[in-house]
Amino acid sequence: MLPAIQIKNLIKRYRKADKNAVDDISLSVAEGEFFALLGPNGAGKTTTVSILTTTLAKTSGSVRIAGFDLDTNEREIRQRVGVIFQGPSIDLNLTAEENIRFHAMLYGIYPFRPFYSLMPKEYRQRVMDLSRLLDIEDAVFKPIRTFSGGMKRKLEIVRSLIHKPKVLFLDEPTTGLDPLSRRTLWKYLERVRKEEKTTVFLTTHYLEEAEVADHVGIVNNGKIVMYGSPKEIKQQLVHNELIIDAENRDHLRRELRNVTEDIKGDGPFRVALGTPHHAQQIIRSLQTPLTLLDMKRPTLEDAYLTIIDHGDSTEQSSQKESV
Repeated sequence: MLPAIQIKNLIKRYRKADKNAVDDISLSVAEGEFFALLGPNGAGKTTTVSILTTTLAKTSGSVRIAGFDLDTNEREIRQRVGVIFQGPSIDLNLTAEENIRFHAMLYGIYPFRPFYSLMPKEYRQRVMDLSRLLDIEDAVFKPIRTFSGGMKRKLEIVRSLIHKPKVLFLDEPTTGLDPLSRRTLWKYLERVRKEEKTTVFLTTHYLEEAEVADHVGIVNNGKIVMYGSPKEIKQQLVHNELIIDAENRDHLRRELRNVTEDIKGDGPFRVALGTPHHAQQIIRSLQTPLTLLDMKRPTLEDAYLTIIDHGDSTEQSSQKESV
């Protein structure tokens, strides 16, 4: 089975730029996979997505989407991808269904029809099925200006899925949404992915959204600096920590140093745990009465910040050396 997305040595350099915006990126995303591309502002995420969705020309490298080569099959690729951009891209002067219908005609799926009732049965069924799936069925014929931010995002998902794309690109899809709307939106996207068997390619600033991705690529300064499952990345970069404190902190610190040197803070103390039984060994060795005992499990955000902070420090050091 061919990958849904295959990128080899992708480079993008803007005119008059002194370095590449996308710098020799290579990666592969399997069919039906949920892949997340993470990185700080200016790291190259949106530029990469723009190239993959044919809205921006690459400088060099090769890209295949749904089995088609970007250099020779742009039209075929456009017909097989759906895109939800960071900024809203819907016409507020139209109803929800009119936005969907206009999109479907732009993709060449159906010829122009001035009214919903004149559209083919297949189209009408598809609109109703997706609207029901995303819980906007009752509003599909209402003007967009009456929609909340969450409903507009759901509409954009319906519109992007109307032509049954093989790959769905989500560029910061929940920007501006409140936490409840973000959670609800992801619940619906997961249903869509399972029911439509769609490959999802996500960029986001909300790292908790990438915790359930199959694989994550972290990009910094245009390069992929880490790749793997969220679990693999966390295991490589950060550890579980024991959070511990006592009224007699000096005595507690001395006891902790008898069993480990990896102690952070002046109280509460954070002790890195190397094995599942390490916490039990530490606790058993203590005689000092404790006022706090807790466990902190690392998040993808912890691992991400470790990578980005390290990358920024390395870049600043190299800049000082070059000066």
